[in-house]
Amino acid sequence: MRNDKVKLGESADTPNWRRHCARPTQNVPMAHHWILQAAPPVLHTVSLDQVHALLQVMGQGHQHAVAERLLALLGAHVPLAQCTVFSFEGARAPRTVAVGDRSRTQALADISTAYTTRFYRLDGITELMRCELAAARRAGALQPRIVMHRQRATDVIHREYRRVCYELPQVAERLAVMALYEGRRWLSINLYRGNEHGLFDHAAVQTIEAFAPLIVQAVRLHHGGQSVHREPGDVLLARLQSRHPQLTPRDADVLRCLLDGRSTIAMAELLGLTLSSARTYLKRLYRKLGVSGQRELLGLLLEPVAPIDSPG
Repeated sequence: MRNDKVKLGESADTPNWRRHCARPTQNVPMAHHWILQAAPPVLHTVSLDQVHALLQVMGQGHQHAVAERLLALLGAHVPLAQCTVFSFEGARAPRTVAVGDRSRTQALADISTAYTTRFYRLDGITELMRCELAAARRAGALQPRIVMHRQRATDVIHREYRRVCYELPQVAERLAVMALYEGRRWLSINLYRGNEHGLFDHAAVQTIEAFAPLIVQAVRLHHGGQSVHREPGDVLLARLQSRHPQLTPRDADVLRCLLDGRSTIAMAELLGLTLSSARTYLKRLYRKLGVSGQRELLGLLLEPVAPIDSPG
């Protein structure tokens, strides 16, 4: 085994590089989230073997390998029980990218599904993502705006959410590390402390902050590598958005509903619109794309991309 080391920063908790979201919302307490502002000065050492093991699984191997590698990498410095990675885009329910579990429960995949279908609106994360979207887009991919969010089991008011996602797996606290991907999709890396570990203390939070830029970029690369396995609807939507940059996030939400086969009534319910507003958004979308209905829209979605002429 090689003894080579690379070093990661760790910081003191100082206001010059760490601050709260400037636009707090009702469901997201100021004390529970902040923005990672800059690389911290104090150092951690990480073996190159650990980094190499993480790089090996990015975009390859089975779906959950990256979460398991992150647990191994971070667990050498901070006691952790579980790791889940979720993708959030628009008004659509989040998707599970990967899960990792240190032999606590075999039900983590089911718990993640329960979160993405029943509970994700209850912890303030989606509201926080809306708050931070414009600033995250300005930051770009090279120096992403990293949002940190803490939630203890005792913070969860909803009884069933607390029981399924905290009491059943014996989780004391979750620390989420979030960043925007491709200007439209949030990736959330959720790290969990077991009851036997207690809450994240100051040193543990600092350590996660020091690793945050590395794990954000690792998950981005993994997600990009896995994109070849995306559902056909996602591929078609991405192609259409690249050809029609005038489409708004709301237009994308409406398109996803159509691609998912939802009726106008179901779309209104999912997006929190009146039926009249849903019909209006649909008409505006058709007008922007120059189509008269779903049949022409399908033709547009399946239309081959024109080849780029070579110069000269």
